[in-house]
Amino acid sequence: MFGITPVGWLHTLGSLPAIPLAGYMFVRHGRIVPRSTPGTAYFVAMLIGAVTAFLVAKQPVSYGFGAVTILLLLAGYGIGHTSIFDRSGRYLETIFLTMTVFLLMVPAATEILRRVPDGHPLVTDPRSPLLVGTQFGLLICLVIGLAVQIIYLRRQAKDGVCANHEAAITE
Repeated sequence: MFGITPVGWLHTLGSLPAIPLAGYMFVRHGRIVPRSTPGTAYFVAMLIGAVTAFLVAKQPVSYGFGAVTILLLLAGYGIGHTSIFDRSGRYLETIFLTMTVFLLMVPAATEILRRVPDGHPLVTDPRSPLLVGTQFGLLICLVIGLAVQIIYLRRQAKDGVCANHEAAITE
């Protein structure tokens, strides 16, 4: 079905939970919260998706997406365990982890448009206006989303709620 191999299904089904988990955390907390139960599940799903991308990749750009996703994921989850970055750590953590969502959504949207409906996909040409428009829309969402998150974090820092809020949201 959809021309997906068993390893492709592992890749798809392994990374799929990351989408609703990210959505939940964005709505509930305004960002991905790594030190929470949904944050841990997000990390596992993203890691499965990023690592298995190397097994299913057919284009060189896919290897780049996988490698950059792994680097951003590790940096985003690791930055909270160091005090080197002081106050900027929360901003970097938020930016890195939001970028992983973008790096998940671009190939996901691309693959959906190039495979659905089965046998007669919506997009057959990589330069299709629908595909390019979808990818551009995701880029716009990333830019706006990051801006909103940065503003939200700045307001929290200004109001002095960062430390108390972080402790309260670890689920």
